[in-house]
Amino acid sequence: MATTTLDRRSLLRGAAMGGGILGLQGLLPAWAQTGSAGLRADLPGLDGPNINLTVGHSEFTVGGRTGHAVTVNGLLPAPLLRMREGQNVRLSVTNTLDEDTSIHWHGLLLPFQMDGVPGISFPGIRPRETFVYEFPLIQSGTYWYHSHSGLQEAIGHYGPIVIDPAGADPVAYDREHVLVLSDWSFMHPHEILAKLKKSPGYFNRQKTTLSGLLDGSDGMSAAERRMWARMRMDPRDILDVSGATYTYLINGYGPQENWTGLFRPGERVRLRIINASAMSIFNVRIPGLAMTVVQADGENLSPVEVDEFQISVAETYDVIVRPTEDRAYTIVSEAIDRSGMGRATLAPRMGMAAEVPPLRKVPNLTMKDMGMGGMDHSAHGSGGMDHGSMKHSMRDPANAPADMDVGVGVDAIAQSPSNRLADRPQGLEDVDHRVLVYADLRSLTPNKDRRPPSRTMEIHLTGNMERFMWGFDGRRFSELVEPIRFELNERVRVTLVNNTMMAHPIHLHGHFFELVNGHDGHQPLKHTVNVAPGGKVTFDLTADAPGDWAFHCHLLMHMHAGMFNVVTVRPLAGGAS
Repeated sequence: MATTTLDRRSLLRGAAMGGGILGLQGLLPAWAQTGSAGLRADLPGLDGPNINLTVGHSEFTVGGRTGHAVTVNGLLPAPLLRMREGQNVRLSVTNTLDEDTSIHWHGLLLPFQMDGVPGISFPGIRPRETFVYEFPLIQSGTYWYHSHSGLQEAIGHYGPIVIDPAGADPVAYDREHVLVLSDWSFMHPHEILAKLKKSPGYFNRQKTTLSGLLDGSDGMSAAERRMWARMRMDPRDILDVSGATYTYLINGYGPQENWTGLFRPGERVRLRIINASAMSIFNVRIPGLAMTVVQADGENLSPVEVDEFQISVAETYDVIVRPTEDRAYTIVSEAIDRSGMGRATLAPRMGMAAEVPPLRKVPNLTMKDMGMGGMDHSAHGSGGMDHGSMKHSMRDPANAPADMDVGVGVDAIAQSPSNRLADRPQGLEDVDHRVLVYADLRSLTPNKDRRPPSRTMEIHLTGNMERFMWGFDGRRFSELVEPIRFELNERVRVTLVNNTMMAHPIHLHGHFFELVNGHDGHQPLKHTVNVAPGGKVTFDLTADAPGDWAFHCHLLMHMHAGMFNVVTVRPLAGGAS
């Protein structure tokens, strides 16, 4: 199969392939088509409703090195798809690979046969075949699309979607930029997964050291270190795959390549931020510039002004910034283990740059991250703490709920996971500026279904970290687990309980759920939620989409190691069971 070499700079001066050749100026909204020097579309894109996409092999270059990618229309990230609410879209996807592929339309509400998950909603797209996705758009907002076949998503098979509202947009802005955050490794994802299976800490190059204890740079006392050693746990096991192998990208550009988005001082600039990573959770900030969060996962929010937010894998956030000075600003997407960062620039003119802040101090896991929410970090190593009891509580499967399978897939059970929606995210507990928390999110419009839930359900997120096995309720998907069943239109309150020390972004296909975060009647709608280590998340779900839907952790390696299941909503249309 012939490969295409990606030259992003020339692509930005050219046009996207498929669905007809589109000049980049024509992709700009009407308010941005001023003809002023420097104004341009930021990503090659395609307009709906009829779009042609081709999945194939490409070479991808970043940081002076070139590797192999799986791309859509030869682009990484894939073309920006711009569509409008109310359109009936027809997306023809041709597979030129020698293996099956697929596209899942992440966050879109559509018939389950169009959802794009092989083996669940359709057979997949065979080599040299074309599959036509066709469905009405009944929503607006910022979304994305990616492969659900093998590990193709990790090597470039992902791209952004913007659906403009049919009526007036409640968010006022003068200009927009789409920012696709992702991670890239020259090591093939199958090799990454194999290394994690053999040694889960393979990519953790930031472990505590003797010198770190002596000079205090590890931020841990000797008593704390002894405690972690007794429990055979690593206080810096925060991300399974780190900057030791990943380059963190923004719109396909590495940190040294400085992707730049333009603005005029005083403009309200909308940044549509998508975390399309395989395994990386980011903390996002723009030093010197406040951000007003106006949308999460494509759904409008009551505005919240912050200085930094955490975006987990597969989440999207829209923010408004208003730079008033004639200067450049650095956009930082720092991995939560502080092993690397993505970097881009907002500037009035091309070629400008601002200071890039250094990586911050590596955080350590805390008692809350072990599901011991009643003990704060300052209590570590205190004389009144029974470390032997803590070891038993965290690791003994005898602590598992009665309905949890505690076979080889479970090596640790958090003692008392807690609701952490109002807690600052990992590594941001002590920063001296405003940080977004889930409890801040409030739906702009009232929730449509105000019925109280008719039943409750608890789902445990479990794993064996030493063997890199992950699952729900102690079982991997390969163990022929029973699907999660809902009656059509029933209202259920679901609590996700994270019994592990790792964060898990959990995604439900085909639905939005309402986070139970204290804003009764205006609970925020999400399709993906990050469940903190040792944490709980409760949401209300109206099961209004009949069919079979994927439900999984969106850390790609966790999903492939077993944290996946099927949600089935019955009866189907026409009363079929």
